[in-house]
Amino acid sequence: MKITDDIVYIGVNDHELDLFEGQYEVPNGMAYNSYVIIDSKVAVMDSVEARFGSEWLGNLATALDGRAPDYLVVQHVEPDHSANVERFMSSYPEALIVCSAKALEMLRSLYGTDYAERSIVVKEGSELSLGKHTLRFIAAPMVHWPEVIMTYDLCDEVAFTADAFGKFGALDIEDDWACEARRSYFGICGKYGKQVTGVLNKIANLEIAAICPLHGPMLTSDLDYYIGLYKTWSAYEVESKGVAIAFCSVYGHTKEAVELLAYELETAGCPKVAISDLACDDMAEAVEDAFRYGTLVLVSTTYNTDMFPFMKTFIDHLADHAFQNRRVAFMENGSWAPNAARAMKAKVEALKDIELVEPVVTIRGALDDDSRNQIKDLAKALIG
Repeated sequence: MKITDDIVYIGVNDHELDLFEGQYEVPNGMAYNSYVIIDSKVAVMDSVEARFGSEWLGNLATALDGRAPDYLVVQHVEPDHSANVERFMSSYPEALIVCSAKALEMLRSLYGTDYAERSIVVKEGSELSLGKHTLRFIAAPMVHWPEVIMTYDLCDEVAFTADAFGKFGALDIEDDWACEARRSYFGICGKYGKQVTGVLNKIANLEIAAICPLHGPMLTSDLDYYIGLYKTWSAYEVESKGVAIAFCSVYGHTKEAVELLAYELETAGCPKVAISDLACDDMAEAVEDAFRYGTLVLVSTTYNTDMFPFMKTFIDHLADHAFQNRRVAFMENGSWAPNAARAMKAKVEALKDIELVEPVVTIRGALDDDSRNQIKDLAKALIG
């Protein structure tokens, strides 16, 4: 697959994987992207996951048609992108690694060698000439690992962005970019919004014709749309109008309360109500919705005088990914000792820039006229 006349895609698709990074469901598989820039000198951009080394090296050999690469640019040392560095260096004994100083240290930790005598260490603003193509390197620490660099090809105006602008899903399956890119972003980079914003500011004045990430499709049109979403996400701004509801229910009464709240919100004109059953639905999608919308309602039964365990896990996920700048409301159920709202509120109050919405709805077992009226009052407060 040609990206430009001189840049060729040599990555692979993975349909064997069930959980990416051991936690994210990937029903449409994953792509591990790699590229080769063919000029007077040849530079390969990153490796792929260990199981696909032979396929990747075969793709590279086909693209080069008898030539040998001069450089392997290691932008990100996470093993799904670096696991075949050793095979590459053995296959091409004259090639050099190009990476950050931190990447050399991490290569040594992962693979027992840093190839120090066969490496070129680069930093912010370093350049590498391949002939007519010049690669300029952009330091991107903590997007989302400390060693990350990005690369800008001055000739073809292509930005190689490591894990940024990536998404879940193999390239041979078409699906919605924003949905899986959003889930990937908040799951993997969500904690590092400040660092992502910093890198976006670095590339703001570059002329970019294409974005080539390490996962997901190459982006060659409507780049303002993708960059705009990244600006919104990294600033923890609200992307879409609506309310996300995350709930835990045991015997169905709490779920019934959630359905009533959703009905009241929709009847009042709420443009979108996104509901997540934390015991059954993908936790990463629930986190995604919490970040997407401006208002979050947490709904839990009381369990051992606390919130339900899945709710505790969900709020921990939000905290781990720097959830902030949102409105949050609470609904609790407790037949004999309702206490979930107090427990949820205590954890949420520790988050940054959270506006708590009243009233707190308390249900004692099944819905009754009082709790129904509380839910109606909450819906009015959320819409107002």
